[in-house]
Amino acid sequence: MATEFIKGNDAIVKAALLAGCQSYYGYPITPASEIAHAAAKYFPRMNRTFLQAESEIAAIQMVYGASSAGERTMTASSSPGISLKQEGLSYLAGSELPCVVVDIMRGGPGLGNIAPEQADYYQMVKGGGHGSYRVLCLAPNGAQEMCDLTVLAFELADRYRNPVAILADGYIGQMMEPVQFPAPVRDIPAKPWALCGEVIPRVLINSIYMEPDQLEAHSHHLQAKYAEMEENEVRFQDYRTEDADFVLVGYGIVSRILRSVVDACREQGHQVGLLRPITLFPFPKIRIAELADQVKAFMAIELSAGQMVDDVRLAVNGRKPVEFYGRMGGNVPTVEEILAVVLEKLSATPAVA
Repeated sequence: MATEFIKGNDAIVKAALLAGCQSYYGYPITPASEIAHAAAKYFPRMNRTFLQAESEIAAIQMVYGASSAGERTMTASSSPGISLKQEGLSYLAGSELPCVVVDIMRGGPGLGNIAPEQADYYQMVKGGGHGSYRVLCLAPNGAQEMCDLTVLAFELADRYRNPVAILADGYIGQMMEPVQFPAPVRDIPAKPWALCGEVIPRVLINSIYMEPDQLEAHSHHLQAKYAEMEENEVRFQDYRTEDADFVLVGYGIVSRILRSVVDACREQGHQVGLLRPITLFPFPKIRIAELADQVKAFMAIELSAGQMVDDVRLAVNGRKPVEFYGRMGGNVPTVEEILAVVLEKLSATPAVA
């Protein structure tokens, strides 16, 4: 395996090529632009398709077409661009078409700014388009995971015939770190459902069911698939939770800051741990419920006004307090800032009953 010092956004493109991605359709937008730039550079060199679409809406529909033909395909954007892609994501999910969609989050709402936020959680994790659909959502916290989770995303997309999102804040996309790249994927599954030339028997890819009973049956089929994802695809990382009585929850760049906060708390004699969700859907709610049996309280930390915290509270189900701390506008808190907040909460937290 080759190791390279590389930006997170660039690592996604090289990982996608190693995963067998055959086409990239996109539109550059800061802080995700390097993904389009790298795809324009490397995809043609490997006889793969790169096309800069005329719009974000066009790009996601091109992904729909390429996926219908059986290709491993992808697109990438940042927050306002992802908003424009939501109708296409709903169509892809409704038609059961695998693809990878990367969202390098920036500040909002509206045009906002180009600094990092985590306020796209609702639209990607909960399904920002219409209808009762879900996308698998992976949250890397460094350049290595931008590589590893991209390879995994293509595998999961094909396994479940479903879009998979990679949700990373602007810091993770822009930071440079050593990345160890895997060997190329050789075993890409056949897709007998794809529209490749003359298919016998004929297949149909669509998401329109005019009869209510037909659409309801299709929706039940999709919900069963999402339940299978929740059963088999939950991923998370525990850090010093084995004896913790206060657990922090965070993903992306925040999770890296929180590791240092945990260490600083431990040095002061406080039993603090960290739960980092790697899959945001499916969310590690069972693990959080288990931790609720041992801890005094949780605290969710996000670069938003509070979105993931709702899922933490649902998992805890009222058994223990769930605190929240957030920054917005592209402000990323320091270790010292969060440490002060955590210590204040610890002093006010009652003992475990």
